[in-house]
Amino acid sequence: MIQFLLLLLALGSGERTDSLKAGFRNPPPSARPGVYWYFMDGNQSKASMTADLESMQRAGIGYVVFLEVNVGVPRGTVDFLSEQWQDLFTHAVRESERLGIEITLGVGPGWSGSGGPWVLPRQSMQHLVSSALHISDTASGAIQLPLPLPKKPFFGEGGLTPVMKEQWKDFYEDVAVLAFPTPASAKKIADIDEKALYYRAPYSSAKGVKQFLPDLPAGDDTLQQAAIHKKQIIDLTSRLQADGTLRWKVPKGTWTIMRFGIRNNGAVTRPAPFPGLGFEADKLDTAAMNAHLDAYMGALLRKTGQPDPQRAGGLKMLHMDSWEMGAQNWTPGFCKIFKKRRGYDPLPFYPVYAGNVVEDAETSERFLWDLRLTLQELVLENHAGHLKRYAHRNGMKLSIEPYDMNPTADLELGAVADVPMCEFWSKGFGFNTTFSCMEAVSIAHVNGIPLVPAEAFTAQKNESWKQYPGSMKNQGDWAFATGINRLVYHTFVNQSLNDSLRPGMTMGPYGVHWDRGQTWWPMAYGYHRYIARCQFLLQQGRAVADILYLTPEGAPHVFRPPASALTSDEFLPDRKGYNFDGCSPVQLYAAQVKDNNIVFPGGATYRILVLPAFKTMTPALLEKIRSLVRDGATIVGPPPVTAPGLSGYPASEKKIAALVREVWGTKQQTVHAYGKGKVIRESPDSSLYPEYESTAALLQKMGIKEDFRSPGAIRYTHRITADKDIYFVSNRTEQPLKADATFRATKGTPVLWDPLTGDTRTLPEFQKSNETTTIPLAFEPNQSFFIVFEKDTPPATSQKNFPQKHFAGTLNGAWTISFDPKWGGPAKIIFDQLEDWTQRPEEGIKYYSGIATYKQTFNMPATNTTGKIYLDLGEVKHMARVRLNGHDLGVVWTAPWQVDITSSVKQKHNKLEIEIANLWPNRLIGDDKFPDDGVKDGQWPEWLKEGKPRTSGRYAFATHNPYRIDSPLLRSGLIGPVTIRYETGNK
Repeated sequence: MIQFLLLLLALGSGERTDSLKAGFRNPPPSARPGVYWYFMDGNQSKASMTADLESMQRAGIGYVVFLEVNVGVPRGTVDFLSEQWQDLFTHAVRESERLGIEITLGVGPGWSGSGGPWVLPRQSMQHLVSSALHISDTASGAIQLPLPLPKKPFFGEGGLTPVMKEQWKDFYEDVAVLAFPTPASAKKIADIDEKALYYRAPYSSAKGVKQFLPDLPAGDDTLQQAAIHKKQIIDLTSRLQADGTLRWKVPKGTWTIMRFGIRNNGAVTRPAPFPGLGFEADKLDTAAMNAHLDAYMGALLRKTGQPDPQRAGGLKMLHMDSWEMGAQNWTPGFCKIFKKRRGYDPLPFYPVYAGNVVEDAETSERFLWDLRLTLQELVLENHAGHLKRYAHRNGMKLSIEPYDMNPTADLELGAVADVPMCEFWSKGFGFNTTFSCMEAVSIAHVNGIPLVPAEAFTAQKNESWKQYPGSMKNQGDWAFATGINRLVYHTFVNQSLNDSLRPGMTMGPYGVHWDRGQTWWPMAYGYHRYIARCQFLLQQGRAVADILYLTPEGAPHVFRPPASALTSDEFLPDRKGYNFDGCSPVQLYAAQVKDNNIVFPGGATYRILVLPAFKTMTPALLEKIRSLVRDGATIVGPPPVTAPGLSGYPASEKKIAALVREVWGTKQQTVHAYGKGKVIRESPDSSLYPEYESTAALLQKMGIKEDFRSPGAIRYTHRITADKDIYFVSNRTEQPLKADATFRATKGTPVLWDPLTGDTRTLPEFQKSNETTTIPLAFEPNQSFFIVFEKDTPPATSQKNFPQKHFAGTLNGAWTISFDPKWGGPAKIIFDQLEDWTQRPEEGIKYYSGIATYKQTFNMPATNTTGKIYLDLGEVKHMARVRLNGHDLGVVWTAPWQVDITSSVKQKHNKLEIEIANLWPNRLIGDDKFPDDGVKDGQWPEWLKEGKPRTSGRYAFATHNPYRIDSPLLRSGLIGPVTIRYETGNK
């Protein structure tokens, strides 16, 4: 009976392996990458939408994020959200259903917010603003209080239309009038606009933006002279007249009267299509959000019908992109909301909004902490949470990019999402937002969410068609090793122009131009297949990490691990031998302890919890930490000193002190056993967390080996399923690399899964020792593959992990090459030898951009081998497709630049065809010799508007073209040498 059960288990494991291999070879639609599908302010049609979607399907794209913006392109004829626009959107949904492509829709016009022209000022994001009047007891009669002015919009007034500008100036409602004896000093609390959440600048791009605000700022004795005594504050709100006058007999002395009111914060939908320009809706009020949702999403759903979650393709998700609408610190009824949540009346602390000190500096800072916490709770519940509930009611999910100008803690906002998302910019072409990737990955892992998409390869003005799959591979592999498992390329602009006008539409100068106007788009499926294979395996099981970094309570906060836990490349920082995640305080409440590990409901498991070096912690969070230690967890970090905020203070401070003594023991104890676990008291010198080396040493003392180590420049990530350990490994360098790699896995025999080809093969060379397996690995430049550990692996077919390839010969004959005359090249020409197109004398070749076909007939050199035979293309600029004797051998886009020709090659008269695609810059540079007939002064050219032929002589057309005749040309073509190489068989 036992043998029968073991047989069933073995069969089940074998079936799972076969299914996994089948999915790896031919990835399902769920593994495909996506694109940001941008529409340019009314320039769209049913035909262009269908053509875009069909080209995506052919190229292996499975997802789109649907957004419409106004960036650098003349306005089109279709007004945003008009009946015509809604019909077009419905057409896109129906076509995506037909083609099995899923649509994610932004929650408002533009790319970052939720608002529009339907948002009234009273429904918009609001600030509590104030004016101050200094007056003495000699004053008599009615006192005219100055009207509080609005804060300047973060992005300036330029984004406001004339009508919106008037509304922004005119909207005002009084909230309160307070008076108090004028303090001896006028000194204000530092950084008050940031602390009171009037502004939160973009963390990724603005200088000096704080990762988090100080826990309790150091005391400033000079502020005591500026303190307002709470008991001396007089509420005069009821005495304020409609005309702004105050009827009050001023007591003896000099007094300050502050008038408080609400104003719009100036945040607008950006960069929305012109008919979609409007105020951002209030992010703290569900009523305002409902009005927005009904005007926008409701209108669309009434057209398209409610999405069917079971149907392939179509509308599946709503999306909050990177937070770029700034901060607000007021909403209708906020005083009552604050009182209910924090347990005290905020009214006497309104002067703190303006930087005044009430009672003392510490008390004022504690109020500001409570203010930010309350605002965070409202954003999470009434904005993100409300959008999520709305999406679920309508058969959809919600994805969130929780970073940048976010006034809340990033991990807390992202944890609301069904699908947390991040963004990374192309290296060398934009900002460094790698921190957002660590955040989204952490959120997903801790919450047990299997999918982590990234807005991928965003680029600024200097990209201009320079990138292509080969140049992006190293960064894409970095993303996979970071934990991302769906790339969503930024950006595929709707190509609404005639197909003869290419590269065509752009999003101004931005993006990596991932669209059907690209020269190499017919070959993109080869690259996307690699991506889909990687994503398929990286979506299996759960991630493995040993260290969990807890973030502090409060807002705003950006999670960043200690720099020492990463390699030194700031733009592509890789993990070290012990992987990690970050965890928000709210997430931690779901954790339990099992076998001395910290375990979450979704399966995420960690060996050690590292606390932030933060002076403050609420009693509730400290109680949770105590329970984890009591149940067997190991926790590293200093104890808190006090509780934050004024809620329950000062009793909360006493409770913190008692819990600290219980859990940490005396100050002299470095290690304190408590219950089944222990606390290790460690205080970093200058950052939130201890140095990685210190934490790693603790793990080693606990008998936990590094998950991965190698002397070579190899990045990794590790996922685990019920019966497999799956490691992704990648060469970080542009050179061949040989190195031993040690994995913390010992199941069966290691198997190499090659995502470039879909092939799998058992590795014969390895050594097992003490819970680890060491394997000699060999990589081509930037090459990557998976090492899978599983039981019952097939026997190796070779004696070497990486059989040596031998040179057989070079194809030295002449090549017949066909260029496309439509782009200026000759229909047929002979190259006696391979060379860079830019070195040719013919201008039609020198400035050519597009695809050219090389042909040659050759005889197979003598090899006398029973092993595999390869065609090596040498240097390729920039992608290739190979056909031999009528057999399509696929696309070649990265190292090793070769294809397996074993089953296709003959001894004599082999007919070889190699299609080569280069990049657009050369043609755009050559066209600068001709008159400019493109977009000027924000207007389409007359020949285009009138449908007339072009007469300028130019071949290419782009809505943005930075190139000039003296711009450097890009090396192009099949440069070679093209050689035959072979393996010697089972050696």
